[in-house]
Amino acid sequence: MLADLLDTSHLMPVELLPAKATECARAAGFRRVLIYLADLRRQTLCLLPGDDPVDEGHEKVLHVEGTVAGRAFQYGDVLPAAPPGGDVFEWWVPLLDGTERIGLLRVSAERNDAEAREDMKSLAALVALIVVSKRGTSDALARLTRARPMSLAAEMQWNLLPPRTYADGRVTVSAALEPAYDISGDVFEYAVDGSAVHLTIFDAMGHDTAAGLSGALALGACRNARRQGAGLLAKAEAVEAALVEQYDHRRYVTGVLATLDTRTGTLEWINRGHHPPIIIRGNRWTTHLRCRPAHPMGTELGLPGTVCQEHLQPGDRIVLYTDGITEARRAGDREFGLDRFTDFLIRHHADGLPVPETLRRLIQAVLDYHDGRLQDDATVLMCEWIGPHLEPARTAADLTGLSSDGPCFDTEAGADGA
Repeated sequence: MLADLLDTSHLMPVELLPAKATECARAAGFRRVLIYLADLRRQTLCLLPGDDPVDEGHEKVLHVEGTVAGRAFQYGDVLPAAPPGGDVFEWWVPLLDGTERIGLLRVSAERNDAEAREDMKSLAALVALIVVSKRGTSDALARLTRARPMSLAAEMQWNLLPPRTYADGRVTVSAALEPAYDISGDVFEYAVDGSAVHLTIFDAMGHDTAAGLSGALALGACRNARRQGAGLLAKAEAVEAALVEQYDHRRYVTGVLATLDTRTGTLEWINRGHHPPIIIRGNRWTTHLRCRPAHPMGTELGLPGTVCQEHLQPGDRIVLYTDGITEARRAGDREFGLDRFTDFLIRHHADGLPVPETLRRLIQAVLDYHDGRLQDDATVLMCEWIGPHLEPARTAADLTGLSSDGPCFDTEAGADGA
């Protein structure tokens, strides 16, 4: 199954993937494979159409909230897709690109045993890799995962950003940002370099295409300097130099640049006119890190930068965010606020939710608080330091808070759960 699909995938347009996945999967006793991909906001799951007609009875769009498919997506569990009937078993199987959730498979299987479930997971892993390899050149995939048209600034930003979730044996990183179709000035960045993990968040002045250009320029300058070995202060200076050269003090960008040494848990960061980072420890204790801020990048006000330091404990979570998160307002001019923000993160993490799912729900809570329309970009980047060991002792699912055990595969449980 896997060898045939991999061999076929190299010269295969994405439109053939559903049919080819089904064809190759028959070698493992699977009758039908349907591919559902998550939309940009992670609110719906959209069926990837193929050359052959979709079987009647299969919905083209599924909601994440309130459905069995949505629960499989939220928690990363393999769940029954339908009550058992005859000799066919239907399953929802998460699609993961590394640790980033991209959708689900619906698999019709002739067998209901541990080997079949392992085969389904292997098939899902390969399908996810194929989808990711095709999406950079596929407008069909871009349209499928968009619920509405995207602004020009957002088009630029999304194509610059790294995947929203990453994990290895030392760290878990996850990010979320809104308004997804109209973002402009906010960007986030993370990168792994040996034992160092670089974390960056920028908020460009304004909320228009020019803000998007400023954010893109800041991100590019930061990456370029970092990949030439620049430290935190030098990276910020490189961003300022690029902005001044391009805009002559007419545009500025605030931000926090940080580096985590995963061997020791030492966090170093600088603040360029931005909200300070937050550290959450033990689901009870939070620290709003203080560090003398320098001026926003692009203003050349001459305030000296300061590298500040904090020693983390395994399990600590670093949170970087922009003001659109805490300053979202509802009628009556009441802000969402820092206390509500940190309480939300602590409470949902204590509930055992995966970090990406916690952030998805946070963004939805901010949107609901603001009656569905934000006046500013709202971005949050969270990094958990697991410990100094490079070799993961847990699965990729565990590292993002996803259960690797899956549900109880009770065929009598039906489609409402395991």
